[in-house]
Amino acid sequence: MGIDPAQFRQYIIRPALEMLQMASPAAEALLIGTAAQESGLGRYIHQLGGGPALGLFQMEPATYRDIWQNYIRFQPKISKHLGVRWPMEPKAEAMITDLLFAAVMCRLHYRRVAAPLPDAEDIDGLAAYWKKYYNTVVGRGTEEEFIKNWHKLVNG
Repeated sequence: MGIDPAQFRQYIIRPALEMLQMASPAAEALLIGTAAQESGLGRYIHQLGGGPALGLFQMEPATYRDIWQNYIRFQPKISKHLGVRWPMEPKAEAMITDLLFAAVMCRLHYRRVAAPLPDAEDIDGLAAYWKKYYNTVVGRGTEEEFIKNWHKLVNG
């Protein structure tokens, strides 16, 4: 059992995207699909087996640090939006307890990708995008798992 997908969209994903001024149906779909695949839509908040990944989007601390050091600090508009709520850089562990923050970090991870987001209705495209840019070719997750989790947890 995880978080209700409609409430997750309404109270976590949309506000995070609106805060960043990056709201779109495609971004919403990609984030909720990522959470469904990575954590069972909130079933797990820390990687199983002692791994480092944190929060509903299972972001690793190294990825988190890279986003702050090599992206956010060079994006004044994004820094300004984040500074309203988080004037100091939170510790990576904040992604476990602050769902809005975790969603923001997930969107910023994808924002660094030059390729356009797939259409919100293109579940196969979202799965391929997640695999290529979030899980990567070395990750254990598969597009098929993403699609299965989408149908089970998001559209279930």
